[in-house]
Amino acid sequence: MRDIPGIHHVTAIGSDPGENLAFYTETLGLRLIKRSVNQDDTSVYHLFYGDHSGSPGTSMTFFPYPGARPGRVGTGQVSTTQFLIPAEAIDYWVDRLAEAGVDAGDPHERFGDTVLSFEDPDGLPLELIGVENAPAGDPPEGPVPAEHAIRGFYGVTLALSETDATERVLETMGYERTGNEGNRLRYETDGDLGYVVELLDDPDVADGRPGAGTIHHVAFRVTSDDQADWREKLQHLGLRPTEIIDRKWFESVYTRTPGGVLFEYATEGPGYTVDEDLEGLGERLVLPEWLEDRRGQIESGLPSLSTDG
Repeated sequence: MRDIPGIHHVTAIGSDPGENLAFYTETLGLRLIKRSVNQDDTSVYHLFYGDHSGSPGTSMTFFPYPGARPGRVGTGQVSTTQFLIPAEAIDYWVDRLAEAGVDAGDPHERFGDTVLSFEDPDGLPLELIGVENAPAGDPPEGPVPAEHAIRGFYGVTLALSETDATERVLETMGYERTGNEGNRLRYETDGDLGYVVELLDDPDVADGRPGAGTIHHVAFRVTSDDQADWREKLQHLGLRPTEIIDRKWFESVYTRTPGGVLFEYATEGPGYTVDEDLEGLGERLVLPEWLEDRRGQIESGLPSLSTDG
């Protein structure tokens, strides 16, 4: 099996779908690449944002539940989602976020890269990480100039009460420990996007509570040829992975890690263009074939996606 090259997508819980759409497309400049529903609760949107084509390693996805109560970010969760930008774009983003009324902290350095921390409208912790020689990527057309645009994921931070068991999982996946700063441990793999996982070892932090402004799971990239083997390897680690689940745009295996964080192992294909043309991504509600016979009922039960506030 090949080592895992990085993150495939990150899925979070939001509240107002229109506010979510406006923030991620108009403020952060990502493209809405898929407009679908939560396959386990079809009354809720599943919104996917990413680069122009929704490449693996760029897709931030949301289940926005209108009126959802706020969650609590804490141990057993992905505590921060990190996006990669060119190092020279940091000043642009400081100004852009300020103009948008987003309260960002001052840029600071971590592991040699520049970090800009802020939150989305639901309080979800986010970071822009400025990287020298950032990949060119495939930025979408939109409000952010291509030279400053988010390229995809840099990584995630996991909040844990102890790290040893999660470290063993990451090492099995091909991640290597490359440093530490205080109680923050850094693991890296060899991809060009989503290649960092940082572990915050803090037993005094309260347990996380699901709700708006929290991460549901983080997904890592695997090939279709290797997925069954990865599932078997997870079992050998003493974990309890699900069967392989068809999500239409990729196939998935899920497992709860020893630290409580939900990991997904998602295939790189077939991708988001399997049911829409590239230029039309995100423009209409797309349903898996097994839900098409309920389209009228599903569409009538979904809330407005207006970004007018």
